[in-house]
Amino acid sequence: MDTLKHVQHAILAHTDIQYAQIEQIMNSLLSVKVDEADIYLQSSHFESWSMEGGIVKEGSHSIEQGAGVRVVSGDKTGFAYTDRIELALLLRAAENVKAIAKHGQQQQIRVQPTFGWPQYYPAVNPLKSYADQDKVALLQKIDSETRKLDHRIEDVMVSLVGAYDNVLIANQNGNLVADVRPLVRLNVTVIVVDKNGRRERGSMGGGTRDVYDYFLHGDLALSYGQEAVRQALVNLEAEAAPAGTMTVVLGPGWPGILLHEAIGHGLEGDFNRKGTSAFSGRVGERVASDLCTVVDDGTLQGRRGSLSIDDEGTPTENTVLIEKGILKGYLQDKLNARLMGVKSTGNGRRESYQHLPMPRMTNTYMLAGASDPAEIIASVKHGLYAKNFAGGQVDITSGKFVFSASEAYLIENGKITRPVKGATLVGNGPDVLTKVSMVGNDLELDSGVGTCGKDGQSVPVGVGQPTLKIDGITVGGTQV
Repeated sequence: MDTLKHVQHAILAHTDIQYAQIEQIMNSLLSVKVDEADIYLQSSHFESWSMEGGIVKEGSHSIEQGAGVRVVSGDKTGFAYTDRIELALLLRAAENVKAIAKHGQQQQIRVQPTFGWPQYYPAVNPLKSYADQDKVALLQKIDSETRKLDHRIEDVMVSLVGAYDNVLIANQNGNLVADVRPLVRLNVTVIVVDKNGRRERGSMGGGTRDVYDYFLHGDLALSYGQEAVRQALVNLEAEAAPAGTMTVVLGPGWPGILLHEAIGHGLEGDFNRKGTSAFSGRVGERVASDLCTVVDDGTLQGRRGSLSIDDEGTPTENTVLIEKGILKGYLQDKLNARLMGVKSTGNGRRESYQHLPMPRMTNTYMLAGASDPAEIIASVKHGLYAKNFAGGQVDITSGKFVFSASEAYLIENGKITRPVKGATLVGNGPDVLTKVSMVGNDLELDSGVGTCGKDGQSVPVGVGQPTLKIDGITVGGTQV
């Protein structure tokens, strides 16, 4: 499929804008002295289905379309957006944003289609890949089959979400790039109750940049229900977690969310340019154990956080952030890269045409090490095994974080034993990586559920890691 022609039709077919008009708008932007200028046009289709108590609670569809116009001069940005893609409105937006730049240069450019970057997901519309009645039938089947798994199940909630995003980006160099971005996600949440009335919940889900058929391979959709029930029943038997400083082993996959929050955000270019990150000015220094190599990779096939191009039209890449404990660099968009004297890493991301791009993660994970996971557990006399996390928060400037474990177990004499509830991990991002003493050979990426928030913008991301042993981290518990 010719992606550019497809996107051009999806966004511009019913407007008065073609290549010539994009050139006209861009030349208006370039009539003043700017360092960067771009036009971001977007058409997005969303749908959301949910079932609770065996009843379909929601079946919603929405369409959004609009354009954002931006100029950057030095470190100042002018930005305006419109939810109607019309030449007059975009020209008016261009006039508004030019107010930040003062010196005319009257540059003229010709917009030319740009090709040649790899595609990491198919240019398909997932919303049309499955009939609406089949989507409802899938929710009903998951609900029915999940309820059969245990008599203690009180309720089952299932949600199915799809997005079909078309973007067209023109910049001051005359480049015109396009991307078609499918995204689907399925989640199952289960509530169980025991004979004493104690209630617990478990959740599992996944997603990809493809069509809904992804969930039908190997009964993947039904496995989410099975895993949600397993988690809920484990928590039903869990005892209060102990507190204190102890060895903590993080499981593979989703626990990489701690890496994302406690480390990843601190490696984004804007925080480091402004000197507000705990990692500012530390490129070339040791910030982690020599067992740790951390990357951000937007080029993984079909992954939730992957992008063929970022939201400034720059191809994404595999960026090494920390290599064998040494800080190698930061995640960059165009503005912060230019001001820091480096190149963009293809991490300029925005939630929609209504938002400015900023440095954001794509798929951030730690590479595998050499240790067998069983060997890691066996090396711990007394500690905590954190298999899953719920939520957490981090202070970028200090690096301090607090994370809540949604599934955790005691490690006693080299064996995983009793499940515990209410465990929180408290620490400092730059410090905790220096305490990594063993790294497993079992790298896993998350199942495709991550969403990252920053400055009021949410974007899909991926996380991952192998099993990690961390010596001496503070655990907050509920044990009296």
